[in-house]
Formats: sequence, C-alpha cells, structure tokens
Amino acid sequence: MSASPSPARRTVLRGAAALAGAAGAGAALAACAPESNSGGNTPATPTAPVELGAAAEVPVGGAKLYRERKLIVSCPAEGQYKAFSAQCTHAGCVLDKIVEGEGNCPCHGSRFDVATGKVLRGPATDPLPAVPVKAENGKLVAG
Repeated sequence: MSASPSPARRTVLRGAAALAGAAGAGAALAACAPESNSGGNTPATPTAPVELGAAAEVPVGGAKLYRERKLIVSCPAEGQYKAFSAQCTHAGCVLDKIVEGEGNCPCHGSRFDVATGKVLRGPATDPLPAVPVKAENGKLVAG
C-alpha cells in the first residue's frame, strides 16, 4: 500500500490546480474582449465615407459582409442598399459570416438580421447600428 500524500504536498497540488484554473478563466475572459476578434479600438461605424467596391457584388435579396470595414450591406431591391455595423453590440466582436440572412457573431453566438440589423438571438440585446450607404457610379460608399 502506498502512503497518502503529506498535507504540504496536498496544499501545493491544490494551489497549482487553482492557478491553472485562474489562467484558463483569464483566457476565456480575453475572448470576450473586442481586440481578440478584430473589433479593436476603432469605432463601430465609419467616421468618414468609405468606398466598399462594386455595388453589383451585393446580390439583390441578399447581403455581403465587409469584415475588414466592419460593415454589412444588404440589397432588398434593385438599386436599394442598407448598411449596418458588423460589430456585435454585445462585446464588440466583428461578425464572421452570413448564413441564411443572419450575421453571426463568433464570440458568443449572437445572430442579427442582415436586412434590418435586428437581434435574432442573444446575448446581444441591441440591434446593429445603421450606417448610411449609397451607390455612386456603380460603387458603394458607406458613412
């Protein structure tokens, strides 16, 4: 039969387990920070006009994610465009994809209607902010 660990060894092992747990919790909390998912410290909406590219890239009845610009543009009808910030209103993460008309937040699973900015699934409670957008000479300009 082996001897049970001494109290001092048990204390050391418990302390090591507590430190490992704290480190894991810190990493999990860091995932909530906007900096961990390209949200950075930049504003959620453009502060000056931003050219996004050809208007034809946004399909009628669909939407396109401009992740690097933190924008989603939808086209409800030919020649009509709506734009929203693609930065989640929960923790500031940038949406990563559009699936069946829903913008997905990869951090905590919030979903947004890309045609209206409305929250479809939390934890986010506020809609995506609208951003002015227009087509000029076949190109989209937001902000």
